[in-house]
Amino acid sequence: MPPSKENQIKPENWVDRYSDFLFNYTITRVNNREIAKDLISETFLAALKSMKNFKGEASERTWLVSILKRKIIDYYRRINSKKGKAEVKINYRNEGDDGDWLEQQVSNRDGVSAEDDLMNEELKTTIFDCLATLPEQQAKVFKMKTIDHYDTEAICNELNISASNLWVIIHRARKKMAECMQDKWL
Repeated sequence: MPPSKENQIKPENWVDRYSDFLFNYTITRVNNREIAKDLISETFLAALKSMKNFKGEASERTWLVSILKRKIIDYYRRINSKKGKAEVKINYRNEGDDGDWLEQQVSNRDGVSAEDDLMNEELKTTIFDCLATLPEQQAKVFKMKTIDHYDTEAICNELNISASNLWVIIHRARKKMAECMQDKWL
């Protein structure tokens, strides 16, 4: 079934329509401007190559984000394979609940020792101690975006804020979290 008219691919518009959104999405996950730009370029190239597979079941932006997510995961797999496949898993819900990934990295737990688990538990505690130091709205937005993986639109709707306001809040929260983690963890 061909894509509907509103869900047709128009690659000539991608840079103008989606590059800012994709950049903001990526920079929050890789924290490096050049790597973010490279991943977005790879995403656009992969999308061009797989245009024939686009069924129109999702919007063009959603489709590009799904490709970008795979590029980000591949990036972390690549860099972690060189570093011994390090992983950081945070259990932030209840004991016994597996929780979610703080950072999407390699999901292989082979060779993880009790010392690694203790280190991860200490890291988790430090992250949540730092989260508690943030102003209430920053903490809520940071948790929703980074830990709970809400998408931008859902956060904006729930908190009744604009996307640009969200990114300012996230930027400030991440900066404060980095400073706190630097003081308490490193």
